[in-house]
Amino acid sequence: MVISHILGGIGNQMFQYAAGRALSLSTDQIHSLDLNDFTDYQLHNGFELERVFNIDKVVKSTSSNIQELLGWRANSFAKKVLRRSPFTRLRGPSFVVEPHFNYWPAFFKLDHDCYLYGYWQSEHYFNGFADIIRQDFAFKIPLDERNKKVGLEMANTQSVSLHVRRGDYVSDPKNSNIMHICSLEYYRQAINHIVKRIEQPVFYIFSDDMAWVKEHLSIEFPCVYIDHNSGSESYRDMQLMSLCKHHVIANSSFSWWGAWLNANPEKTVIAPKNWFRNGNNDSDLIPDEWIRI
Repeated sequence: MVISHILGGIGNQMFQYAAGRALSLSTDQIHSLDLNDFTDYQLHNGFELERVFNIDKVVKSTSSNIQELLGWRANSFAKKVLRRSPFTRLRGPSFVVEPHFNYWPAFFKLDHDCYLYGYWQSEHYFNGFADIIRQDFAFKIPLDERNKKVGLEMANTQSVSLHVRRGDYVSDPKNSNIMHICSLEYYRQAINHIVKRIEQPVFYIFSDDMAWVKEHLSIEFPCVYIDHNSGSESYRDMQLMSLCKHHVIANSSFSWWGAWLNANPEKTVIAPKNWFRNGNNDSDLIPDEWIRI
């Protein structure tokens, strides 16, 4: 059995699921999800994969499953301690902690029962099963009438999703010490790059701080502000992003997936060079064909 520890917003959940799913497929094992840390989780919208996506069957790990696999390491406090590098030798063979942020080639040598703890934010972990991952991440519920209208407009224009992530990157000191905030200059350069490559682009703007975007980011091309999906419907923004033909993403797993789920090989995707401010190696985070500015 491959057990994936799942936590975070929907984008992080998708990376954790996709890596575990790919490993389970490569080793012909059952894939299950440990959702126990969502019990008191107050951020974002909780566990969303089962509600949002057309995953055939979400197998949820039980406490006894985890206990059987990890023994004393199944304790939530023990897991938090063991994820730290000084305690590597105490993890045992089954408690597998992501050793660094960039792709870990030994991942697919894990041919035994294991518990995956980390973010696993690289398509290298699941690109060999990309078609299956795209099927799993097909959106379950059809667009409502308002979003359907936007989707049709996107299909009939040179649509470009543009995502501005601020929110907790600005308000939460912990996150602001980890994540860069994409600058206005990044967006200006990205827009200039798009308009040189794409004729008559129409920019569809997504943000968790649309008032700031309207005040500070001037776009001299046709643009549409998407500000009607909120709360439990926030994932609809990712769904609409995936329908665009091209993308300008933020340093956010949310818009990363919005761009990746667009399967058009002709798409142009612009991503920021500066993703983290804490030294994480993000060299494997962005697919080779995307453009970093």
